[in-house]
Amino acid sequence: MIWGGISTRLRTPRYHVVGNLTGVRYQNEILQPLVVPALQAIGPRAILQDDNAPPHRSAAVNTFIQQARVNRMLWPANSPDLNPIEHMWDELCRRVQQHHPPPANLGQLLQWFQQEWNGVPRAFICNLIHSMCQRCVECLAHNGGHTRY
Repeated sequence: MIWGGISTRLRTPRYHVVGNLTGVRYQNEILQPLVVPALQAIGPRAILQDDNAPPHRSAAVNTFIQQARVNRMLWPANSPDLNPIEHMWDELCRRVQQHHPPPANLGQLLQWFQQEWNGVPRAFICNLIHSMCQRCVECLAHNGGHTRY
């Protein structure tokens, strides 16, 4: 699994998660070293948008989020995944799949992901993020069902 964060102002380093991601690992390997500094760099109005994955909602992570004074967007249970990062992953996969021949090993694949992660234009990321309001409007209009996003 690869983790990464985006905003209109910056993108975090992408992070390769080896093995199962637990709440403790999410806190120690992602939140503390990557998310909190990124949110601080963005400023006091920054909002963490994650999802309801079990590691993201563990008691330890919730306590850490509160203690670190991180503003977090709340997601209702079973909500459609509107997170713009999902479209970033789709774009990265398309870009990596254009490499020929296929990667020889995991190291090469991770290198290509890093290269493409850095190469996605900021305008593309900004468009994803600025579409968030319209995503929510369409989701509500379709009672949580399928939207064009």
